[in-house]
Amino acid sequence: MTGVLAILVALGLLIALAYRGLSLLILAPGLAALITLASVDTPLLASYTQVFMRAAGDFIVLYFPLFLLGAIFGKLMEDSGSAQVLARAIVHRLGASRAILAVVLSCAVLTYGGVSLFVVAFAVYPVAAALFREADIPKRLIPGTIALGAFTFTMTALPGTPAIQNAIPMPYFGTTPFAAPGLGILTGLLMLVLGQAWLSRRAARARLAGEGYGEHGDGEPRLNKQLREHAAGEGFDLNEVPPETPPRDLPPVTLAVLPLVLVILLNLLFTTLIIPAMDTDYLAEPRYGATGVEAVRGVWSVIAALVISILVLTAANLRRLPRLTASLDSGANASLLPIFNTASLVGFGSVVASLSAFGLISGWITSVGGENPLISLAIAVNVLAGMTGSASGGMSIALATLGDTYLAMGQAAGISPELLHRVTAVATGGLDALPHNGAVITLLSICGLTHRQAYLDIAVVAVLVPILSLVFLITLGTLVGTF
Repeated sequence: MTGVLAILVALGLLIALAYRGLSLLILAPGLAALITLASVDTPLLASYTQVFMRAAGDFIVLYFPLFLLGAIFGKLMEDSGSAQVLARAIVHRLGASRAILAVVLSCAVLTYGGVSLFVVAFAVYPVAAALFREADIPKRLIPGTIALGAFTFTMTALPGTPAIQNAIPMPYFGTTPFAAPGLGILTGLLMLVLGQAWLSRRAARARLAGEGYGEHGDGEPRLNKQLREHAAGEGFDLNEVPPETPPRDLPPVTLAVLPLVLVILLNLLFTTLIIPAMDTDYLAEPRYGATGVEAVRGVWSVIAALVISILVLTAANLRRLPRLTASLDSGANASLLPIFNTASLVGFGSVVASLSAFGLISGWITSVGGENPLISLAIAVNVLAGMTGSASGGMSIALATLGDTYLAMGQAAGISPELLHRVTAVATGGLDALPHNGAVITLLSICGLTHRQAYLDIAVVAVLVPILSLVFLITLGTLVGTF
């Protein structure tokens, strides 16, 4: 029990110290060393070099292209003005009478196309503030509205999303970004409908109570020290963000939306047609990892889709990107800290999994849900995401330690890998958005609001609604299977 207690204490410290702004690059190996020292039968240095670093390195090798290309794509969408154009176009189309839905859909379109949630928040917030003021909707609802569009269904549920939460399960289950598309679409729609219903109800109650937008200064967002620290932890430099001064030469809407459409369509095309038609027998050779195309098809599809979309985005907006080299450099640099943070969490999880005490924990987790491993999988991923304050971090720990176990349990229970993939992805959304989550803190700071003022709505749309939708997904998937 001493080992179990050490693991729980280490996880508690991870939450507390990460919330206070300490870097995960220091926290993860330090706490891994702490639990190793508490386990007298485990050598410290061997655990660091042979377990922690090997697991972290494997994660970087596998996912670095996705982090790199996704960050560059998002930066180019921002610097070309495409992100701002799309947000304003959707808002203008729906009008002030549908202000909440307009902001949600603006965030959803951008994030589903692969734009960083930080870019989305800064691009959409000024538009949302003006629209909410015009419609006399309380400003305190803006963070929840942005969270619904950026943190939920486009991140985990919709098939084909290039979000890292949808990519991480692929090599573990041999799936693609379009795993369980029917179930994913229904689950995503449920998140959208429930979240929209809550926010609309809150706005209606505020209107009946005579509460308007409120007295708020809507100039530059409150870029305080805590915001800068949390944004830097995600690889986003606030000093480079001028949300109130969009580019002078903005692209037309059709050109702005083209790269987003290409990401999704090319992803689907490479996944279903191009890569399956390729001769990939060479993958069986030892120098290529002695693997098969199913293990790499998903990652290859996202890489190819992002590369082509970046080239098209750059060519179409070359005159709007006078500092193209700087944009590429900034995007590339922004990818480094997030992947190393997540890789450090993976290394921490691997050290935990190597301890004898973890056998007790994994035995309890895998026994939850009885004969249905989907319940156990969902609980493990959601709890770990909540503990780490990171959707990708919690998922990575769960799959690195128990991925093979859940795949075997799923096969024994007749559950398809595609359903395991979608449940894993959706399970990352929920407890990850607890108050200590860096994205939550950053969003509130951008809006100039506090947890007391606005977190309730974030909790409902980004924690409660995704958990209810996860229950729906597991129930429907268990009853009818994958579609």
